Amino acid sequence: MTSDTPVLGISELHAGIDDTPILRGIDLNIPPGEIHAIMGRNGSGKTTAANIIMGHPDFEVTKGSVELDGEDLLEMEPWERARAGVFLSFQYPQAVPGLQVGNFLRKSVAAIRGEEEAKGAEFRKKLKDAMTQLDIDRSFLGRYVNDGFSGGEKKRFEILQLLLIQPKLAILDETDSGLDIDGIRTVAKGINNAVRGTGSSALIITHYSRILEHVQPDKVHVLIKGQIVKSGGPELALELEERGYEWLEKEAEGLA
Repeated sequence: MTSDTPVLGISELHAGIDDTPILRGIDLNIPPGEIHAIMGRNGSGKTTAANIIMGHPDFEVTKGSVELDGEDLLEMEPWERARAGVFLSFQYPQAVPGLQVGNFLRKSVAAIRGEEEAKGAEFRKKLKDAMTQLDIDRSFLGRYVNDGFSGGEKKRFEILQLLLIQPKLAILDETDSGLDIDGIRTVAKGINNAVRGTGSSALIITHYSRILEHVQPDKVHVLIKGQIVKSGGPELALELEERGYEWLEKEAEGLA
């Protein structure tokens, strides 16, 4: 990767599901150390974009490219994308009864970063520091993954994984849903700590500007009918919060 190679590079991406087109020509570049956000209504294609980057088998790419550090992601299996450095925070994380959080975290770090990263005093220190940042009690490690977790606990757990795995690219799908204002601040702090000042990048997918007020993304992109119709700075999120999406939807008129 050269210094001007984006962590995530998407070019002319067309994709859909069951012969139904959803994305209609997406172009998006996220440089190292930057946080970008995609905003849009339900059905605009936001989660579809996340699923395609991660390699969900139900979605078909009909045209375009998706690259991580200049490498073709579309040729990789989902597990290979994870190994390469792609992390997806789910909107609705699944419960795994019987699997303890502490064991899950160690095995996840070992699978992605190597066995040496998942043992010893250094790992325990990183785990303790990350849990402190996110206001997570140590007893959390003995619970089962997402089993009986509140909405806020699920979101904090996703960001805890992010801080420990340290991926090249974090895709955060509706990571602010179900959070109160304190939870939003805590999760935003974790995202900033995981990306700012590093060579990693993040893509936040959201409906609202609440979390973006604390993260302050480098760019905000508005997705309407499968196309990015406008990009701007953090102020664009605030404008959307005030005006809604109607004033931009005319730019997508005529799209099938």
